[in-house]
Amino acid sequence: MNKKLVNAQAKHFNASDIDNMVQRVRANFINSLSGFKSGNLIGTRSASKKDGTKGVDNLAVVSSVFHIGAHPPLLGMIMRPHTVPRDTLQNIKDTGEYTINHICASMVEKAHQTSARYDFEESEFEKIGLTPQMTDQVKAPYVLESHIKLGMQVQDIQLLAINQTELVIGQIVEVIVEPQWVSDDGYVDIEAAGSVAISSLDSYHSTQRIARYGYAKANEKLHTIPVKKT
Repeated sequence: MNKKLVNAQAKHFNASDIDNMVQRVRANFINSLSGFKSGNLIGTRSASKKDGTKGVDNLAVVSSVFHIGAHPPLLGMIMRPHTVPRDTLQNIKDTGEYTINHICASMVEKAHQTSARYDFEESEFEKIGLTPQMTDQVKAPYVLESHIKLGMQVQDIQLLAINQTELVIGQIVEVIVEPQWVSDDGYVDIEAAGSVAISSLDSYHSTQRIARYGYAKANEKLHTIPVKKT
Protein backbone atom coordinates (compact mmCIF):
# COMPACT_ATOMS: atom_id res chain seq x y z
CA MET A 1 0.00 0.00 0.00
CA ASN A 2 1.24 3.49 -0.85
CA LYS A 3 2.74 5.14 2.24
CA LYS A 4 1.35 8.57 1.37
CA LEU A 5 -2.12 7.05 0.97
CA VAL A 6 -1.91 5.46 4.41
CA ASN A 7 -0.93 8.77 6.00
CA ALA A 8 -3.66 10.60 4.12
CA GLN A 9 -6.28 8.22 5.46
CA ALA A 10 -5.13 8.51 9.06
CA LYS A 11 -7.72 10.14 11.32
CA HIS A 12 -6.64 13.11 13.39
CA PHE A 13 -8.19 13.51 16.85
CA ASN A 14 -7.86 16.96 18.36
CA ALA A 15 -8.39 17.88 22.02
CA SER A 16 -12.03 18.73 21.40
CA ASP A 17 -12.68 15.39 19.69
CA ILE A 18 -11.25 13.55 22.67
CA ASP A 19 -13.09 15.67 25.23
CA ASN A 20 -16.43 15.05 23.48
CA MET A 21 -16.10 11.27 23.42
CA VAL A 22 -18.50 9.21 25.54
CA GLN A 23 -16.78 8.59 28.88
CA ARG A 24 -16.21 4.84 28.40
CA VAL A 25 -15.08 5.29 24.80
CA ARG A 26 -12.62 7.99 25.88
CA ALA A 27 -11.28 5.77 28.68
CA ASN A 28 -10.64 2.87 26.28
CA PHE A 29 -9.13 5.17 23.66
CA ILE A 30 -6.68 6.96 25.96
CA ASN A 31 -5.72 3.83 27.89
CA SER A 32 -4.85 2.14 24.58
CA LEU A 33 -2.48 4.90 23.50
CA SER A 34 0.14 4.29 26.20
CA GLY A 35 0.88 0.89 24.67
CA PHE A 36 1.41 -2.46 26.33
CA LYS A 37 1.63 -2.36 30.12
CA SER A 38 2.55 -4.96 32.70
CA GLY A 39 -0.32 -7.05 34.02
CA ASN A 40 -0.23 -7.45 37.81
CA LEU A 41 -2.38 -8.52 40.69
CA ILE A 42 -1.86 -6.39 43.79
CA GLY A 43 -2.24 -8.35 47.01
CA THR A 44 -3.13 -6.56 50.25
CA ARG A 45 -4.61 -7.37 53.64
CA SER A 46 -6.80 -4.98 55.58
CA ALA A 47 -5.65 -3.92 59.03
CA SER A 48 -6.45 -6.29 61.88
CA LYS A 49 -9.42 -5.31 64.04
CA LYS A 50 -9.13 -4.23 67.67
CA ASP A 51 -10.55 -7.56 68.80
CA GLY A 52 -7.62 -9.35 67.15
CA THR A 53 -9.58 -10.55 64.13
CA LYS A 54 -7.31 -10.98 61.12
CA GLY A 55 -7.74 -8.57 58.23
CA VAL A 56 -9.38 -9.53 54.94
CA ASP A 57 -7.19 -10.47 51.97
CA ASN A 58 -7.76 -8.32 48.89
CA LEU A 59 -6.68 -8.74 45.27
CA ALA A 60 -6.91 -6.22 42.41
CA VAL A 61 -5.71 -6.15 38.81
CA VAL A 62 -3.45 -3.16 38.07
CA SER A 63 -1.62 -2.17 34.88
CA SER A 64 0.10 1.00 36.14
CA VAL A 65 3.24 -0.43 37.80
CA PHE A 66 6.49 1.15 36.59
CA HIS A 67 10.21 1.25 37.42
CA ILE A 68 11.57 4.18 39.44
CA GLY A 69 15.05 3.06 40.50
CA ALA A 70 17.24 0.03 41.12
CA HIS A 71 19.22 1.13 44.19
CA PRO A 72 17.16 1.24 46.30
CA PRO A 73 14.79 -0.95 44.27
CA LEU A 74 11.68 1.22 43.83
CA LEU A 75 8.51 0.76 41.81
CA GLY A 76 5.72 3.25 41.30
CA MET A 77 2.04 2.54 40.87
CA ILE A 78 -0.77 4.93 39.96
CA MET A 79 -4.06 4.35 41.77
CA ARG A 80 -7.35 5.85 40.67
CA PRO A 81 -8.97 8.71 42.66
CA HIS A 82 -10.20 7.74 46.12
CA THR A 83 -13.63 9.29 45.45
CA VAL A 84 -15.25 5.86 45.91
CA PRO A 85 -14.02 3.05 48.19
CA ARG A 86 -10.68 1.71 46.94
CA ASP A 87 -9.96 -1.28 49.16
CA THR A 88 -6.47 -1.90 47.74
CA LEU A 89 -5.32 1.68 48.23
CA GLN A 90 -6.85 1.91 51.69
CA ASN A 91 -5.17 -1.33 52.77
CA ILE A 92 -1.83 -0.07 51.48
CA LYS A 93 -2.25 3.16 53.44
CA ASP A 94 -3.31 1.33 56.59
CA THR A 95 -0.61 -1.37 56.60
CA GLY A 96 2.26 -0.02 54.48
CA GLU A 97 2.71 -3.34 52.70
CA TYR A 98 1.50 -5.03 49.51
CA THR A 99 2.56 -7.57 46.90
CA ILE A 100 2.89 -7.34 43.13
CA ASN A 101 2.15 -10.61 41.33
CA HIS A 102 2.72 -11.03 37.58
CA ILE A 103 -0.36 -12.30 35.77
CA CYS A 104 0.38 -15.38 33.67
CA ALA A 105 -1.70 -16.76 30.82
CA SER A 106 -3.30 -19.52 32.88
CA MET A 107 -4.88 -17.03 35.31
CA VAL A 108 -5.98 -14.19 32.99
CA GLU A 109 -9.73 -14.75 33.36
CA LYS A 110 -9.55 -14.95 37.15
CA ALA A 111 -7.25 -11.93 37.28
CA HIS A 112 -9.65 -9.79 35.27
CA GLN A 113 -12.55 -10.82 37.49
CA THR A 114 -10.84 -9.06 40.42
CA SER A 115 -11.88 -5.76 38.79
CA ALA A 116 -15.47 -6.50 39.89
CA ARG A 117 -16.67 -4.61 42.96
CA TYR A 118 -16.76 -7.05 45.81
CA ASP A 119 -17.72 -5.99 49.31
CA PHE A 120 -14.93 -4.94 51.66
CA GLU A 121 -15.44 -8.03 53.84
CA GLU A 122 -15.19 -10.39 50.85
CA SER A 123 -11.83 -11.78 49.73
CA GLU A 124 -11.22 -11.81 45.99
CA PHE A 125 -8.96 -14.83 46.54
CA GLU A 126 -11.97 -16.84 47.69
CA LYS A 127 -14.39 -15.39 45.16
CA ILE A 128 -12.30 -16.07 42.06
CA GLY A 129 -10.40 -19.18 43.13
CA LEU A 130 -6.78 -18.04 43.53
CA THR A 131 -4.61 -19.06 46.47
CA PRO A 132 -3.06 -16.66 49.01
CA GLN A 133 0.58 -17.36 49.91
CA MET A 134 2.27 -15.83 52.95
CA THR A 135 5.94 -15.37 53.82
CA ASP A 136 7.76 -13.95 56.83
CA GLN A 137 8.97 -10.92 54.89
CA VAL A 138 5.67 -9.11 54.28
CA LYS A 139 2.26 -9.35 55.91
CA ALA A 140 0.37 -9.01 52.61
CA PRO A 141 -0.61 -12.12 50.64
CA TYR A 142 1.07 -13.25 47.44
CA VAL A 143 -0.76 -15.13 44.67
CA LEU A 144 0.50 -18.72 44.80
CA GLU A 145 -0.32 -19.29 41.12
CA SER A 146 1.79 -16.31 39.94
CA HIS A 147 5.27 -17.11 38.62
CA ILE A 148 6.97 -13.83 39.61
CA LYS A 149 6.06 -12.15 42.91
CA LEU A 150 7.36 -9.03 44.62
CA GLY A 151 6.98 -8.07 48.27
CA MET A 152 6.65 -4.31 48.70
CA GLN A 153 6.93 -1.79 51.53
CA VAL A 154 5.52 1.71 51.05
CA GLN A 155 8.06 4.54 50.92
CA ASP A 156 5.83 7.40 49.81
CA ILE A 157 2.29 8.15 48.63
CA GLN A 158 1.67 11.35 46.69
CA LEU A 159 -1.64 12.87 45.66
CA LEU A 160 -1.43 14.19 42.10
CA ALA A 161 -3.38 17.44 42.11
CA ILE A 162 -3.95 17.42 38.34
CA ASN A 163 -6.48 14.55 38.47
CA GLN A 164 -6.57 13.33 42.11
CA THR A 165 -4.90 10.00 41.31
CA GLU A 166 -2.39 8.76 43.89
CA LEU A 167 1.18 7.69 43.23
CA VAL A 168 2.29 4.84 45.47
CA ILE A 169 6.07 4.38 45.67
CA GLY A 170 7.19 1.09 47.16
CA GLN A 171 10.51 -0.61 47.81
CA ILE A 172 11.02 -4.23 46.80
CA VAL A 173 11.90 -6.24 49.91
CA GLU A 174 11.37 -9.75 48.56
CA VAL A 175 11.33 -11.43 45.13
CA ILE A 176 9.98 -14.93 44.51
CA VAL A 177 10.95 -16.37 41.11
CA GLU A 178 12.13 -19.71 39.73
CA PRO A 179 15.94 -19.67 39.18
CA GLN A 180 15.70 -20.87 35.56
CA TRP A 181 14.14 -17.52 34.61
CA VAL A 182 17.04 -15.44 35.99
CA SER A 183 20.19 -15.07 33.85
CA ASP A 184 23.68 -14.71 35.30
CA ASP A 185 23.63 -10.99 34.42
CA GLY A 186 20.42 -10.46 36.39
CA TYR A 187 18.02 -10.40 33.45
CA VAL A 188 14.64 -11.88 34.39
CA ASP A 189 13.02 -13.60 31.41
CA ILE A 190 9.40 -12.62 32.06
CA GLU A 191 8.37 -14.02 28.69
CA ALA A 192 9.63 -17.50 29.60
CA ALA A 193 7.85 -17.14 32.93
CA GLY A 194 4.59 -16.55 31.06
CA SER A 195 3.93 -12.98 32.24
CA VAL A 196 1.26 -11.23 30.18
CA ALA A 197 0.80 -7.64 29.09
CA ILE A 198 -2.33 -5.47 29.16
CA SER A 199 -3.50 -2.90 26.64
CA SER A 200 -6.33 -0.48 27.26
CA LEU A 201 -8.47 -1.61 30.21
CA ASP A 202 -9.43 -5.13 29.27
CA SER A 203 -7.14 -6.68 26.61
CA TYR A 204 -4.54 -9.27 27.64
CA HIS A 205 -1.56 -10.29 25.51
CA SER A 206 1.19 -12.88 25.46
CA THR A 207 4.57 -11.65 24.18
CA GLN A 208 7.21 -12.72 21.70
CA ARG A 209 10.76 -11.41 22.05
CA ILE A 210 12.30 -9.80 18.97
CA ALA A 211 15.82 -9.46 20.38
CA ARG A 212 17.83 -8.53 23.43
CA TYR A 213 20.60 -6.02 22.78
CA GLY A 214 23.79 -5.13 24.59
CA TYR A 215 24.63 -1.67 25.93
CA ALA A 216 24.55 0.78 23.03
CA LYS A 217 27.69 2.87 22.39
CA ALA A 218 28.27 5.52 19.76
CA ASN A 219 30.25 4.35 16.72
CA GLU A 220 30.18 0.72 17.82
CA LYS A 221 28.17 -2.05 16.22
CA LEU A 222 25.19 -3.13 18.26
CA HIS A 223 25.34 -6.73 19.41
CA THR A 224 22.59 -9.08 20.52
CA ILE A 225 22.61 -10.95 23.81
CA PRO A 226 21.61 -14.61 23.62
CA VAL A 227 18.85 -15.60 26.02
CA LYS A 228 19.21 -18.97 27.65
CA LYS A 229 16.58 -21.58 26.91
CA THR A 230 14.38 -22.64 29.81
